Amino acid sequence: MTAAVTEILDARTPVTYVWSYEPSRDDLRSLYDKAKQEQWDGRTLLPWHHEVDPEAENLPDAYIPIYDSPIWRKLSARNVREVRQHQYSWMMSQFLHGEQGALLGTSQLVVTMPLTDARFFAATQVIDEARHVEVFERYLREKLKLTYAPSRHLRALLDQILTDSRWDVKLLGMQILVEGLALASFRMIHNFTCEPLAKDLLHNVMRDEARHVAFGVRALEAFYADGVNERELRERQEFTYEACRLMRDRFLSEDVWQNLGLPMAECLELSLHSPAMIEFRRLLFARIVPNVKRLGLLTPWLRERFDELGILQYEALPADG
Repeated sequence: MTAAVTEILDARTPVTYVWSYEPSRDDLRSLYDKAKQEQWDGRTLLPWHHEVDPEAENLPDAYIPIYDSPIWRKLSARNVREVRQHQYSWMMSQFLHGEQGALLGTSQLVVTMPLTDARFFAATQVIDEARHVEVFERYLREKLKLTYAPSRHLRALLDQILTDSRWDVKLLGMQILVEGLALASFRMIHNFTCEPLAKDLLHNVMRDEARHVAFGVRALEAFYADGVNERELRERQEFTYEACRLMRDRFLSEDVWQNLGLPMAECLELSLHSPAMIEFRRLLFARIVPNVKRLGLLTPWLRERFDELGILQYEALPADG
């Protein structure tokens, strides 16, 4: 679980003045206009009066990595309820921490992107991400009554994005990869949860996230189309592969098994290799791979590595944007 701490990360970001303020990218300006129209207040819009049982089957038990294993079958009914609360809280906690990373990363985009229309949209995303942090934190504190620290895999990825000085790498990491994975995760939970407040919360967050991913695709597609040299292309491909590997490993739930006193090695093995979890992780990349392909990054080098991760099968799906 997590304590209230402040931590400083040395993440210097170049500041770019743009002295031309008239619209120059109609597609990005239209996203900015749409974002202004679709603002919402999580304090008043969501049904916070709804009671949530944090130990109920708020997600199907099949999405717990150790479900139906010898470890699971030895659990008492009371232990099953405890595992449900911890696993669900851990997952929602990772979303909370990811939203803080998006808040910080997008604030960096406001000061460094070299295009007025892009920074206008990024400014609306800053308030979106603040709202997401607000609602996830309240849900965890008031309803689930348990919050976990960020996983080491998520933290490593956020640190890498926030400390990189290149605006396009920040955009690639945050909008295409982190936000793309989050949108797929939210969609899956929204489809399968029976908890009304979570369903409402995720519905509204997903509307924002869809804009964010579309923004990343549109801005980067134009930038990469102008041409990057071979070395720059490989750097972005290596970053994409490493980020996808970290995001795949993000769902191992190590802290849950440790806190519950369950056998760590066996639980990690189940998290990595159970058929349900393999399929769950693959589906999370269904939005990322087509977008990476649309950006021109899916050359044979990256295709081979996506194939190793078991996610290349999604390349033919439609991209966002």
